[in-house]
Amino acid sequence: MSRSLPSAGRVRIIGGHWKKSVLHFPQRTDLRPTPERVRETLFNWLGQRMDGLRCLDAFAGSGALGFEAASRGASAVVVLETDRVALTALQENAQRLQATQIQVVAADALRWLADANERFDVVFLDPPFRQNVLSDVLALLPRVLNPGARVHVEASAPMAVQTPWHELRHARAGQVHHQLLEFKHDRGSLSGDV
Repeated sequence: MSRSLPSAGRVRIIGGHWKKSVLHFPQRTDLRPTPERVRETLFNWLGQRMDGLRCLDAFAGSGALGFEAASRGASAVVVLETDRVALTALQENAQRLQATQIQVVAADALRWLADANERFDVVFLDPPFRQNVLSDVLALLPRVLNPGARVHVEASAPMAVQTPWHELRHARAGQVHHQLLEFKHDRGSLSGDV
């Protein structure tokens, strides 16, 4: 079985309705699609089906995680990206696959999260490692999450997890550490509650 090489500007969807479909993306030094091995592990952790779930791919890049979730039945997937060429590729991939549940948004994740009025069940966080924004993004996420939401984080080193997060799983694949976190919503700990 041959595997697509992310460095070639192509990545293959590995499960669901669009299994084996190829996503095309621009070649950029900081665009690092989630490898198949990590995606396989992640969707084993989440369960193979995402039926009815609302997902956010906050640093979409190639869109591999967002398209994988949509392929597996997610009812809505918002993908955020700032690079214009990557945005065009995301829109073309969504159009080619007739992925009407995917909304491609030209937006910086931090700014978008600060203003968003949507709620999500699953969030994918895979920012360029050099940006060092994960702690800022995790601080903004609770306002857009449903209780018990899962957040998948990819980073060059494992993150220390604190309330309101609970680590469910952790693994390493090459240079990538990835963790599955659960949002532990506690109404009593929110400011203004008595």
